[in-house]
This record gives sequence, C-alpha cells and structure tokens, in this order.
Amino acid sequence: MPTVTRIPRPFLGALVGATALLTAGALATPASAAPSPDTTTAVSSVSAGAQQKARDFWTADRMRAATPLDLVTVNGHHDNAPAPLKGRATTVAPSAPVKALGKAVADIGLMAFPNSGSQWTGGGAVVSTAGRVFFTYQGRTASCSGNAVTSANKSTVITAGHCVKLEGAWHTNWVFVPGYHDGQAPHGRWTATKTLSTPQWTASEDINYDIGAAVVAPLDGKKLTDVVGGQGLAFNTGYNQRMYAFGFPAAAPYDGEKFIYCSGTTNRDFLLSDDHGMNCNMTGGSSGGPWFTQFNESTGTGLLSSVNSFKYNFLPNRMYGPYFGADAQNLYQTAQAS
Repeated sequence: MPTVTRIPRPFLGALVGATALLTAGALATPASAAPSPDTTTAVSSVSAGAQQKARDFWTADRMRAATPLDLVTVNGHHDNAPAPLKGRATTVAPSAPVKALGKAVADIGLMAFPNSGSQWTGGGAVVSTAGRVFFTYQGRTASCSGNAVTSANKSTVITAGHCVKLEGAWHTNWVFVPGYHDGQAPHGRWTATKTLSTPQWTASEDINYDIGAAVVAPLDGKKLTDVVGGQGLAFNTGYNQRMYAFGFPAAAPYDGEKFIYCSGTTNRDFLLSDDHGMNCNMTGGSSGGPWFTQFNESTGTGLLSSVNSFKYNFLPNRMYGPYFGADAQNLYQTAQAS
C-alpha cells in the first residue's frame, strides 16, 4: 500500500533515503503506575455523524480496493533523539479475554524463527487482536495495520503515527477491522472516536516517534477488548530483543488479504533513528502492525513493544519500528484514559 520516501539531511557525510510503510526484560507494574497523561499528546475527536459515515463507507469492496498513497518526501533526520535507556522498564499485562483465548489454543509447534515474511498459520489470540486499519487520506482510500491492547476503556488500538496523521492532516473515515481476511470483518468495523499521536510525530513527523493510537466506539453495545481481547504492552525494554512483527502488507508481492509475520532478534538502528531493526520483507499496508516481545507462539500472546514504521531505500528487506519509551507510554496512557 502507500509508501513515503524520506530524504534526510546530510548525516555521516551522506544523504540517505528511508521509506515509511504507509497504507501506512521488564519490571511488571500496573497500568495505573504509568506516567500521568502527557497533555501535549495530540488528539483529534470524531463526531458521532462522522463515525457512522466511516462505518458505512468501508464496504467489503472498498476494503479490498484500498490503494497506496503517492510518494512524498520529508526530512528524515531527527534533531531530538530520544534517550530510551533512561526510562524504567514497565509492562502492562494482557486483558482477561486474551488470556482465555490463549489457553484454548492447542500447541501448534514452533514456527520458523527467524522469519522474514510468511503467512501466520499459528492461530492464537493475535489473529483476533490484530487487524487492518482503513482510512481516507487526501480523498483516497488507504490502509495500515493495528492491534487492540488491554486498556482502562477497553477501546484502545495502537498503530503507527502516520496511520492517523500525515502532512498536517488527520485521516478521516478511520476504522479498525480486527481479524480481517479476504474482505471480511469477522468482528465488525470499529470506528474511531479519537485518534492520537505523539507530540514529536505531530509537530515534525520525527520517525523516532512514529506511534499512533485510536479510541474506538462500542459496537452493538460491546467494547472492543471484551470482544477480541487485548494484548499487553512493554515500555523501555532495551535493545537486542527477540521479537515478532505482524501486519497486513498490501503492496507487491502481498495483497493485503493475508496476515503476515516476521520474527528475529532486533538491534538498534545506527543510522538515522534510535529504532529497533529486524529483517522483514513486509511492504506498505503493514505500517502500525504490532511488534511483540515475550511472544508465545502457542497462545498468540505477547507484549506490544513497537510497531512497523519505515525502511531505508538501500535496505529494502529490513524493517524498523520506534522504541517504546516515555512518550509512547504517555500516548498509551492518554488513549486508555479517554
């Protein structure tokens, strides 16, 4: 699906291009112990009428036909790099429905690890908590990926920043379709009441903070994680982690209709970001898909610790995802309190 080519300022004596994928060991503490909501977190509210319009807009045909965005060029150099290792490592446990789903899944045996981009056939909770994100951008239809997480409001989805806002404009007709496959919405289309992003992404599209969230409205009288469950989260995990990435890539050779995963031991980007890097062939449309630490293949559960964000032009088979530090935690806290 849509791609963004990022042409940064001179760095290490060279100009380097990066492509954002548009279509788009922790100390356990309770969610209530997270930092207070960051008042600078950018929030866009969606009216009840716009929510209904979005729900009606995304028919099966429109979901299948969601197309890539045009290429745009932005500055990929960061002036205010995060200090990710200074924060206290914290985790948020998965919600009860995910735990229950996990216990019901039979042991499917080990999937390939590392893996650079294959269809996920392991089942488990992740096939319900993860889904496609659909929205309108500059009058065109587009898609990303996202994941439902445990939250106080039982209605929070985590995705990439560019999957909620780009070039100064919040996306419209925003819906989350958990468990999407082949044009189907087995758990319904969940419309956003609010979309949110980090202040750094909102102000300057700093790739280090390419993290977004949405709060979705109840559907048929039920809240999102009561229906599909919610994955846990982890912040300030450190680098060199064994991680699994998921998404719905829609640009060739993928078509957006299959749930794809990558896995491997990550390392810290040494070029233009402080993000996690993993060998992964997923393409546009996978943006915003979850990266998990402590992922259990048998239950399909883990701790969401990053999201699919961007690739460098000269490293097309390597994916990068933002480090979840204090700003990501503040974003999550603000979203779950909404």
